[in-house]
Amino acid sequence: MDRGFFLILGAQFLSALADNALFIAALALLKELRAPEWHLSMLLWSFTVSYVVLAPFAGAFADAWHKGQAMMICNGIKIAGCVAMLIGLPPIFAYALVGFGAAAYSPAKYGLITEYLPHEQLVAANGWLEGATVAAIIFGTVLGGLLAGDRAGVLLHAWLPATGLSQGQWAIAVILLVYLAAAWVNLYIPRLNVQLKPLRLAPWTLIREFCWCVTRLWRDPQGQLSLAVTTLFWGAGASMRLVVLNWAVIWLHFTMEQATRLIAVVAFGTAFGALIAGRYIPLKRAFAVLPAGVLMGVLVIGMLFVNQTALAALLMFLIGALAGFFVVPLNAMLQHRGHLLMGAGHSIAVQNFNENLGILVMVGTHALLVKFMSSPLPPDAPAVIARQFQASGMPPMHWIICGFGLFVALTMVWIIHRYRKGLRAGIMHD
Repeated sequence: MDRGFFLILGAQFLSALADNALFIAALALLKELRAPEWHLSMLLWSFTVSYVVLAPFAGAFADAWHKGQAMMICNGIKIAGCVAMLIGLPPIFAYALVGFGAAAYSPAKYGLITEYLPHEQLVAANGWLEGATVAAIIFGTVLGGLLAGDRAGVLLHAWLPATGLSQGQWAIAVILLVYLAAAWVNLYIPRLNVQLKPLRLAPWTLIREFCWCVTRLWRDPQGQLSLAVTTLFWGAGASMRLVVLNWAVIWLHFTMEQATRLIAVVAFGTAFGALIAGRYIPLKRAFAVLPAGVLMGVLVIGMLFVNQTALAALLMFLIGALAGFFVVPLNAMLQHRGHLLMGAGHSIAVQNFNENLGILVMVGTHALLVKFMSSPLPPDAPAVIARQFQASGMPPMHWIICGFGLFVALTMVWIIHRYRKGLRAGIMHD
């Protein structure tokens, strides 16, 4: 790997680092504004919706520009989102603008790697890229927690009034500098001599082609199960960030800074599980890891029985390790089937669309549950079940954790049943 590759890697790391730190800072800003609790879930929803809406077009945009230029434009959109947050635009809308830039950034970075390196180096390059992404999740979450945490608040207490910024806005201003650093690195990415594809202004043609690809992958038996698992994984993973934050603050009495460290522990666990799966699980045995998903759902319910910091960290690590262990082989299977059925580029677009749609559904459901279960109901309300929940004395967070864990476990049981049924019918093959 040469200097040009590591410039690409550095730009990706800095941009992803800022994305993850900004999420925590925007949460802190919402709390400062005394926004309703369900707005915290909608923050992540607003970021993700762009990935779904832009899925048919993001690849075409990336192919119409030199990839380094496309990444620069996307970083500019993210910077505009930060500025919008600083000048008073509601965080949910400003973070949606950042998501718009991130959605267009994804195909540009993967496409640049494909154009820049010979095919025999792509596996190693993707390993570097995924490692950088996991590191950005970990360190970005920790950075956001530090900037929005109590210790930073104490240090800035005397200085902030003179600036006219709240602590959350100050954190966003620092993260804005990280985006600027990513844009600066983009300037030095080599411009490749590749033939650009004209950006066709034919949205219905792109949408029809994309819909055909989605249908084709869902109708393939192995592609269907792999896509179901990865969609569940990313939807559950996004919801898990919100569940863990609420659980750590309410149940463990953590500060926001301490709670973000637990999210980092989950990411460490995911990286460890992915490493073990990559070392010991070959592609032909990808579906053998499905029971790990059931166990992960059970461990999520176990969060209600943990009230010590060390045990909480161990539980988060185990949940992350199981998630990484079962998703990596199935992600490889999905890429393999997608490449055979429609080509790698279209396959990645379909995968991104479904996984982010899963995030929208699960995070949106989490937001609705928090809003619904935290609001007092009038005596004549028809929601009998919700009144029973409130009358039970069990906090809404407990119901959400139980429901979340059961949903993951039971969905994985259903997927295992479908897989075994396919084996018996002879429709599962390598």
